[in-house]
Amino acid sequence: MDTAYEPRSARSRVPAALRAPFSGRTWREFLYLVLSLPVSVVMFTYAITMIATGAGLLVTFLGIPVLAGGLIGCRGMGHLERVRARALLHMDVDAPEPLRVGKPGMMGWVAAVLKSGTSWRHFLYGVLQMPWAVFAFSVAVTFWTVAWSLFLYPLWQWTFPAYLDQPGIQLWGNGRGDGLYLDSPGGVALASGLGLVLVLAGPWVIHGLTQVDRVLVYGLLGPSRLATRVSELETDRGVVVDTAAADLRRIERDLHDGAQARLVALAMDLGLAKEKLAEDPQAAAKMVEEAHGEVKVALQELRDLARGIHPAILTDRGLGPALTSLAGRCTVPVKVSVDLDRRPAAAIEGIAYFTVSELLQNVSKHSGASAAIVDVWHAGDRIMVLVTDDGQGGASTESGSGLAGLAERLGSVDGLLVVDSPVGGPTAITAELPWRN
Repeated sequence: MDTAYEPRSARSRVPAALRAPFSGRTWREFLYLVLSLPVSVVMFTYAITMIATGAGLLVTFLGIPVLAGGLIGCRGMGHLERVRARALLHMDVDAPEPLRVGKPGMMGWVAAVLKSGTSWRHFLYGVLQMPWAVFAFSVAVTFWTVAWSLFLYPLWQWTFPAYLDQPGIQLWGNGRGDGLYLDSPGGVALASGLGLVLVLAGPWVIHGLTQVDRVLVYGLLGPSRLATRVSELETDRGVVVDTAAADLRRIERDLHDGAQARLVALAMDLGLAKEKLAEDPQAAAKMVEEAHGEVKVALQELRDLARGIHPAILTDRGLGPALTSLAGRCTVPVKVSVDLDRRPAAAIEGIAYFTVSELLQNVSKHSGASAAIVDVWHAGDRIMVLVTDDGQGGASTESGSGLAGLAERLGSVDGLLVVDSPVGGPTAITAELPWRN
């Protein structure tokens, strides 16, 4: 255990600027820039040739299929580029949206390819990548080669008098043998020092060049923002449907097992009391009294159920009084602070209320806390909800937990749930929702 830790500790004592020229990231990015030149030449040549051929043949029936085939080839090369970026730049770029073929058959497929924005973005990448790759290759290779050559100049300076018949690197010359050379110890040290500066700056130059490649790959070879948003909305719609179905099942279960069962028993008790009214008035009166108690319990259950669907106080008076009422029913003392200049959209207000309700239930059941605080405020176009407690901590949004379901529910309306709950506490859970007023 100690032997594995010592080298890591030793490396951590070396400044990052000194480790950068020897890091794997620098050399992977440099290799990416070197490979970009031949790859871009192939992509550019293919893209221009196929699109030009297809465009030239548009006067015939063959033009459209050739054009579509060229675009499909560009998509295939884009896939290889995403693989190369993932391997060398550690970029996790999702595949773009697939083709949506409207009609079966060859012509439906061709039409889908030509109408796909993704296909044309891959073609545009093949065209734009080459001029940038030429520039990045030239700068990276020249800079990196010069930097290391100067830095290691003391090791190979001897080759000049041995093979080139000159004492060292020539800084100036008049063509007649006179000139200024880096051959003295001071000159050699100066060249090596300059090389060291360039070597230390090289990783930042290489990283800066690859940033442009990252933008090109993300912007042209990944899914479009519209497609990403559509996918998010489809996922959110599924979450909303599942949540609504779960709530409906909960309401049905509460009605069936609670108020409905009590009302059925009440009807039976009243029927028996009616039969005994003539024979035994005292027993009938006692049964009516018991039925009256059952009515009160059933009414309370119905009120609780209605409050769980949407509390009347939230509709009538807003989030502040509703959360204060909610905190009063919590088994842990809760301090509520609501700072809202106006009311948000009713749907968002409801989600904020039930978010606090579920979080306070967790505080009551699982936290072991002695006190909790609920803060709600308006920030820009968002409503922020913060619930903190001094409990034992350890809450998380791992799959299967109640907080995971709450996070999905908030995500369905472009909301966000952030949990900060180290083991031992305290716990702070922040919910962020759109205002939508």
